[in-house]
Amino acid sequence: MTIRVLLAEDQTLVRGALRALLDLEDDIEVVAEVGRGDLVLAAAREHRPDVALLDIEMPGKDGLEAARELAAELPGVRAVVLTTFGRPGFLRRAMEVGAAGFLVKDSPVAELARAIRAVVAGERVIDRDLAAAALALGATPLSAREADVLRAAADGATVADIAGRLFLSEGTVRNYLSSAIGKTGARTRVEAARVAQDKGWL
Repeated sequence: MTIRVLLAEDQTLVRGALRALLDLEDDIEVVAEVGRGDLVLAAAREHRPDVALLDIEMPGKDGLEAARELAAELPGVRAVVLTTFGRPGFLRRAMEVGAAGFLVKDSPVAELARAIRAVVAGERVIDRDLAAAALALGATPLSAREADVLRAAADGATVADIAGRLFLSEGTVRNYLSSAIGKTGARTRVEAARVAQDKGWL
């Protein structure tokens, strides 16, 4: 059986390299490529891959959101999230949205090919070091609303801007920001957003 793969990676060079390496495998065929996360679902509908390899950071929509869409609409397509960023919080979120695998991009191609075969066989494949780090780190301490407010604050937006964007009062935004800053151990809201992003909580 030939395993049909969809590649979603915004860097053309990386996407081409992945395709070339996977094409060397006798039982794997890359049937579609996209460079944006918001094109994944349409490409999967059209080409019906067995596995979607999803870069975590893409324009339009990130790999985690694309994995969530695939799990909801095309559960037969197994999502494997690839990342340059070995952040335990990303791993936890990938599992929450239904990804079948989570690997860092510097994994050997033989390991990637094994992972593709494993997820098609119904297994879950997770980078070992990240799994250990995720267990040590635990779940995000941020509530969903605190995370929303920090995301909005990441670009230096004012309290009034954030309140308008999220349809909250300025006092409520200040309360969420204060709580999030405390939980991240940061001194400012921009620093708190950076800490949360680095840990994969946003």
